[in-house]
Amino acid sequence: MITVRKSDERGRSESGWLDSRHSFSFGAYHDPNHMGWGPLRVLNEDKVAPGAGFPAHAHQDMEILTIVLSGSLEHRDSLGNGSTIYPGEVQRMSAGTGIRHSEMNPDRAKPAHFVQVWILPESSGLTPDYAQKAFTQRRRPGSFTLIASRGGKDGSLTLNQDVDVYVVDVMPNTMPTLPLRLGRGAWAQVTRGTVELNGQELRSGDGASLRDESELKLTGTAPAEVLVFDVPWRSNN
Repeated sequence: MITVRKSDERGRSESGWLDSRHSFSFGAYHDPNHMGWGPLRVLNEDKVAPGAGFPAHAHQDMEILTIVLSGSLEHRDSLGNGSTIYPGEVQRMSAGTGIRHSEMNPDRAKPAHFVQVWILPESSGLTPDYAQKAFTQRRRPGSFTLIASRGGKDGSLTLNQDVDVYVVDVMPNTMPTLPLRLGRGAWAQVTRGTVELNGQELRSGDGASLRDESELKLTGTAPAEVLVFDVPWRSNN
C-alpha cells in the first residue's frame, strides 16, 4: 500500500526568518492523520533567512538528523561541539537525557535550506552524543547511500533505533530499487526533482509511505534526490 503526501498538503509555519513545511504534526500544526511513520516522528523542510536561525534550546530522548540541501548551518551545543554543516554532510544528535543546541545560518546573503528529522529512540535516558559526517564521496547515481542506521552500518551515522536512512541520487532512465523486508515499512521524501515511486509520480516536497510492499522502486524522469527511511512496522502504527 502506498499513500502519497503532496508537498502542498503539508503543515506550514512561517515567521520573518523561517519557512518550515511539516510532513507530520509539529509544534502548532496538529493533524491526527499524520503523527509520524513508525518511529519516524518529525520530517520538516526548513528555509532559514540569512543571518538568522534557532537560538539555544533543549531536546530530550530523540534522535535528530539535519541534512543540508543548500547553504550552511552553524552548530553549537552544550556538549562543547561547534561546527558548520554544508550540503553533502549530515548531522546527528542523540539528545538522550538532555542537550541544548543552536543552529544558525552564518551566511549574510543566502538562505539555508535543510531537512530536519526526529526519530524516537529505542530507549530513554541515553547519554547525549553528537556526530557529523560527509557523504559526498560515497554517493553514486542510482545507488542507495546509507547515511544513518542502528550501529552505524557501512560507515553511516549511528542511530539508537532500528531505522535505516538512505539518500538516493536518481538519474533519468535509472531504477534504483530497495527490497523491503517483512515487518518493515518505508517513507520516501523527494528533496529535489521528479521521480516515479512504484509507478506514482512524486515531485520535490512530496512524500509517500509504503507498507505491505516488497520493494521500493524509484524510476528517474529527471535528475532528483530522495531520502528513504526503512522503519520497523507494526499493524497499530
